[in-house]
Parts: sequence; C-alpha cells; structure tokens
Amino acid sequence: MIKVTYLSHSGFLVELEGAYFLFDYYKGELPEIKTGKPFFVFVSHVHHDHYRKDIFKLREYLPEIYYILSSDVEAEESQDVRTMGPNEDQEIAGCRVRTLRSTDEGVAFLVQYEGITLFHAGDLNWWHWEEESKEYNTLMRRNYQYEINKLNGEKIDIAFVPVDPRLGEQYHLGLDCFMKRTDTRAVFPMHFWDNYGIFDRLMLEESAQEYVDKIQRITKEGQVFELQIQKEKSFAQSVRDILE
Repeated sequence: MIKVTYLSHSGFLVELEGAYFLFDYYKGELPEIKTGKPFFVFVSHVHHDHYRKDIFKLREYLPEIYYILSSDVEAEESQDVRTMGPNEDQEIAGCRVRTLRSTDEGVAFLVQYEGITLFHAGDLNWWHWEEESKEYNTLMRRNYQYEINKLNGEKIDIAFVPVDPRLGEQYHLGLDCFMKRTDTRAVFPMHFWDNYGIFDRLMLEESAQEYVDKIQRITKEGQVFELQIQKEKSFAQSVRDILE
C-alpha cells in the first residue's frame, strides 16, 4: 500500500513501505512521521508556492534525510543536499532521480525507489495563456510535448500534474497530454489554487473520459489516499518466478 497525503497546492507527502517522499511543500500540516525510514525532500523550483526555507528544520528530528533541490534554489552546501538541473540522472541513497526541464522555472522529477515510480511535474505544464500571442502558445505546446515525450516507455505508478484554473478553457491541456502519452496508473491534479470545484469540471471533460478512473479527487488539505499498487518486478525476480 502507498499512502499519499495532500498538503496544499502542489505539496504532497508519499509514504512507501521503505521511505518517505515530500514534494514542493510550502503550506499545510505534515502528518506524524515514522523516523526509522529515509526521508527524501524534493523542491522543483524556488517560487514561493513550491518552496519554504524551513524545510531544513526537518533535519532536527529526521536522522536520515536527503534534500533534492532544483539548481535555482539557493542552499548551504551539505552532505544531505543535492542540486539538480534539467536532464540529470542521479542515484541518491538507493533512490534514482531523473529530471525534466520545466516550461516555467526549475525541473520536474521522475523518482524510482524499490520498484515504485513517482512523477512530480513541479511547474512543467502546457501554459496556454489566452492573453499571450499565438507564437508564444505554440512554442509552449511544443516545449511541453517535447518534455513529456521523454517519459515514453516509463511505467509511472503515481503522478502529480498541474491543472491551473487561471488558464481558462485550456486548464487541462497539460494533464490531458500527459495522461495520453504516458503509462500512468494514478494521477493527482495539483496547482489548482484551492479551487476544488475544478474536479467536477475535469470529470465532465470529454477528452478525460478514457482516464477519468485514474484521477484522484482531492477535496481538502490533509486528505489521505491509500493506493494499492503492485511493485514492478525486476528481470531477475521475473525469471525466478517462472522457474519456480
């Protein structure tokens, strides 16, 4: 079982059997943490609605903590801090982290740990603004699709993807593109600025009907989801199962 807690905006805490993963936390209450697990903290970029400096206070009571920060986030050098720019691939305490380039600031994270794959988009989105020029929006579409196409062939267990109501009728373009171009089991729409009514709207979108059962409906801060997701077997394990 995987436990996902919605904190606020784009902030989520994911608890696996062997570790915790905290994404873009700037608001909301953290639940009780079991201190015997590794704790990975991700910051996709420096914007105030994705980053708060006091995340570093978590060191005071979490002995095994790792910070994975976008390279635009300033932080003191430390053994528990890694910075990553776009298109990097690092192994951190048994956790593989890959980054994509955001279409706004910073990076998106693809995280693999003990057979589970998580994706957090940060501000990587199809930012189609009605007040912008046709040329701008065309470039945004191309840049977004280019990044999402890098996920081709990846089996993503849980994804966190923006649906921003400020984009008007185009609020769901990024989510729709992501779900139709990736193999994703469960998706959490995020970055909706406390507009929970956007889920009613999203569920009625004709284009979303082929993946509507994968959308996790958020109704409040602190909401906890428990997802039954089977881990991907390694090639060696698959061979052993066949032989047995």
